[in-house]
Amino acid sequence: MNRWVALLRGVNVNGITVRSGELAQLFSDLGFSNVRTVLASGNVCFDVDVSNGVAEQATLKLAIETGLRERFGYEAWIVLVEQDALAEVIHSYPYEEDAQHHAYVVFASSDESRDELVETALAEENSAVEQVGVGEGVVYWRCQKGASTATPFAKIVSKARFKATTTNRNLNTLRKLENA
Repeated sequence: MNRWVALLRGVNVNGITVRSGELAQLFSDLGFSNVRTVLASGNVCFDVDVSNGVAEQATLKLAIETGLRERFGYEAWIVLVEQDALAEVIHSYPYEEDAQHHAYVVFASSDESRDELVETALAEENSAVEQVGVGEGVVYWRCQKGASTATPFAKIVSKARFKATTTNRNLNTLRKLENA
């Protein structure tokens, strides 16, 4: 068995409502076991039996996105992460955590997406407002509370060209996923 985490982008915002129970049922219907949704922001932990030959990340991602589109009728995009890799991402967060800042991780579905995002961000970086760093398949981001939609990086990551290839979560959510 392999434990995976699916990070859905854009659910329960902008008129796209996906209830946790219905989401868990979809993953069970797709043949996954030990399915658990975490919070109501599109986080699903599940097991895949590697003996069934469907354990490749790209195959899983396609099956899940297709299932989401068919069941819920929206243009679904996910980032898929093995739970062990998620733990490493969390423990590698390079910035100090404190009550005045948000600690985010932006997940990219490809290295090309991540590299383009980082390259664009570094060109616009404002270290007085935020910090942006590269990790394995991710971009680490730290910004002041109350400014997470107005920073230079926030404006870059919200651009349409990154919509289908990135999603972000705060460290508190990721820690819940790590133990789910």
